Amino acid sequence: MNTNKKIAIIAGVLFIIATVADILSLPFLEPMNATNYLVSVSANGDQVTTGALLLFIGAAAAVGIAISLYPVLRKYNEGLALGAVGFRLIEGVFYIVAVMVLLLLLTLSQQFVKAGAPDSSYFQTLGVLLLAGYHWVGNVGSLLAFGLGALMYYYIFYQTRLVPRWLSGWGLVAIILTIVSGLLVMFSLIGPMSTFQVVLNLPIAVQEMVLAVWLIVKGFNSSAIASGPAKQI
Repeated sequence: MNTNKKIAIIAGVLFIIATVADILSLPFLEPMNATNYLVSVSANGDQVTTGALLLFIGAAAAVGIAISLYPVLRKYNEGLALGAVGFRLIEGVFYIVAVMVLLLLLTLSQQFVKAGAPDSSYFQTLGVLLLAGYHWVGNVGSLLAFGLGALMYYYIFYQTRLVPRWLSGWGLVAIILTIVSGLLVMFSLIGPMSTFQVVLNLPIAVQEMVLAVWLIVKGFNSSAIASGPAKQI
């Protein structure tokens, strides 16, 4: 097995891990969507902690995607390949911050319950701030960083035909929808994790699974690799 095939397989596996971990985290973090979320989070501490762990795994895999692709992509456009690594590193940092905020919210919720769940207190004020911070970091910051990083390597894919153009073109359109969803949340035009935001992110979730299978089974286009940077169009 040559180096490019190994890189393709590693990237494909990381795509699957990142997407599956993110999706699996959603039901575990459902207590945060409850009206009385401080009580709900406290009562489901292990569940929320599991969700946070899945987010961390997704973050590590997301960073690994761009790093694993870099040795191949830099041969065609080193600037964009490096930019993709940078933005996905930023995405990973945002995810880690989101995990820390989740754990802080869990601690706060437990103290809130111990205090007898007072009707009005600084617990609720801190809870609102932490929950808002989680959504800003997770549904705006990390989403935009992911979108910009992915946009860069999908552009290289499309330009070089390292993967079929129907697949990279799908990725370009889908990732733009993802960026739009983050901007809509940023400007409070839609809610974080609202149905509309989920719908806008669905195309990239499906596309990345198809891309992952393609990379694992087919790898990079051998003719594109053979032609090299000089013949990209």
